[in-house]
Amino acid sequence: MAASGSTRRGRSGTTPTTRSWGHGVSVVTLCYLRRYAAFLEKSLSNAAGEALPVSTEVVIWFRRVLSALERAQRHLGTAAIGGRDRKSVMDELGLAFSEYRQSVYARGFTGRARLAVGEVVGLCRTAMGVIDHGIRANRRNDGLYNSYVLLELSGDGKEAAVRPLPEMLEGQVAALSSGLPDPAEAADVLSRLFSSALYREDQRSFLLYPDRQLPSFLDRNVVPPDRASAVPLLRDLLEAGEKSIVERDASGAIRFHPDFRNAGDLERALDRLGDRPGRGEAVARDRDAVMRLFEQVFKHREYTGRSSVMYLYEGLGCVYWHMVAKLLVAAQEIALRAAEDGTSKRLSDDLAVLYRRIRSGLGFEKTPGEFGAFPTDPYSHTPRHGGAQQPGMTGQVKEEILTRFGELGVRVDRGVVRFRPVLLESCEFLREPTLFSYFDVHGGAASLDLDAGKMAFTFCQVPVVYETVEGDAWVCVALGDGSERLIAGDQLGPELSRELLGRTGRIAKISVGVPQRSLQ
Repeated sequence: MAASGSTRRGRSGTTPTTRSWGHGVSVVTLCYLRRYAAFLEKSLSNAAGEALPVSTEVVIWFRRVLSALERAQRHLGTAAIGGRDRKSVMDELGLAFSEYRQSVYARGFTGRARLAVGEVVGLCRTAMGVIDHGIRANRRNDGLYNSYVLLELSGDGKEAAVRPLPEMLEGQVAALSSGLPDPAEAADVLSRLFSSALYREDQRSFLLYPDRQLPSFLDRNVVPPDRASAVPLLRDLLEAGEKSIVERDASGAIRFHPDFRNAGDLERALDRLGDRPGRGEAVARDRDAVMRLFEQVFKHREYTGRSSVMYLYEGLGCVYWHMVAKLLVAAQEIALRAAEDGTSKRLSDDLAVLYRRIRSGLGFEKTPGEFGAFPTDPYSHTPRHGGAQQPGMTGQVKEEILTRFGELGVRVDRGVVRFRPVLLESCEFLREPTLFSYFDVHGGAASLDLDAGKMAFTFCQVPVVYETVEGDAWVCVALGDGSERLIAGDQLGPELSRELLGRTGRIAKISVGVPQRSLQ
């Protein structure tokens, strides 16, 4: 969600009031922006000495953004950024985008200039410094992360403050996916999730937002008497029985006019009231106070869509399975990263336990009675009052395919295929012989006899057979011509990886020796 604002004047007065649309600021977007910046920085670093022809207007925009970020970085340090500095950075970045857009609309792209790839890498690094400060500033007192915050501009437009909305699962997924938290911090966030208001124990899973009780119809649009009497205009209107803005109902409760749908309706009513004889000065004086009170009563700026007013379809009390599946991916990425970075075995084991605990809440690990549907079918959500609802091929399917290959330890890095399972459980290996059936790269049905102590799956339609070993890892590649290649370690190497990923049919089978010590 983006934020913007404009200033208008009431027809009957000279006091400026600020109307803004889109007050929400997304910490979630910030987290994924960091992930993208890190990806670009890593991908372009090897070509930092090159330069590319880029539209002149884009280069001007690029360098203005870089300059703004460099100045922002100087404002930061360890303390939270102040309201004036925040507004200054917002203005400078906003002008860079606005002037780029106006220039292109007015004259189009006028030519090309050389932009060094090293400058792009530098922008990514500078941006990550500013982004990292923002993400860390949104770590909550309870150890979780904010998902969205509200932007609040000062009356003179010179300061910008932010106020957090309640915790949401989406923010935890985004923060963990950003790449910023190290394994120890990630383990802490995941542990706190299980003791937070987001955890739904009966489903062993997580809500999108903490559940809450909605007010009844008659409990809405109630203006506290002390707040109404604190605004002279409203006090005078109530005493005069003038009902265009507020009125007392039959029970004595003070309410805003029932026809008001939003702040715009209220402003137009104030304009009409200000046109009446003797009312213009009072309306001009108290307009802002009335608008603030309206927002305090209705909290329109805090509205987050159906999550605020519904109990189904990702609403209150719902487990939204796609977001849980994204949490599973994020937890797995961190667990695999910990294994690659040589994190202590204790922390790696803790992350593996947390990963499996998240996975245990997903449908395929439940009985039909627990899930309320066929466990291996994908469903959108589970509301508070029933089982899984709204079947369909949602993103949950994609995430669980990705995490399954992650559990199996299949990695492709710079075109090289690697088999290193660190989240695989020993109980997944066969306890008795069986027949493994699959379709080969030509689409033909095929099968393999598997002994006890082994397991198999296909990757690029080539069967991969795992067996546990006491020593170090090895890979044995059976080729279509009947020959074999035995490789020490867990990687295929560039040549065989190309054959596998290209589905050339040259590789008939891959056998992998998995060290017993690496299994959970």
